[in-house]
Amino acid sequence: QVQLVESGGGLVQAGGSLRLSCAASGRTFSAYNMGWFRQAPGKEREFVAAISWSGSSTYYADSVKGRFTLSRDNAKNAMYLQMNSLEPEDTAVYYCAADRNGRIWPIYRLRDFGSWGQGTQVTVSS
Repeated sequence: QVQLVESGGGLVQAGGSLRLSCAASGRTFSAYNMGWFRQAPGKEREFVAAISWSGSSTYYADSVKGRFTLSRDNAKNAMYLQMNSLEPEDTAVYYCAADRNGRIWPIYRLRDFGSWGQGTQVTVSS
């Protein structure tokens, strides 16, 4: 498995921006399709965005399409989620995740991810 650590969360006003980072270690980062999920209090963990192992393809939840941009740098073993035009509804703990075998695309189901970070809190005030 690959070990994942998120960073970059914080408190921001509605309309603002944040950039989340996910640092990977352990196994070959470039072998994994990667994704972001989020979980708000009292709600289930939900898919946000995913990026293919090469970075050539991305896939977004409808709720963030056009506002969030996902990228990765395989040379740095890192993935980035640029979040613009943030809304209070985006408030949640954000988790990065690595898929199980690199064979499913697009990937968005919770069960298809095998490694998870500890999460970083994003709070958007109105």
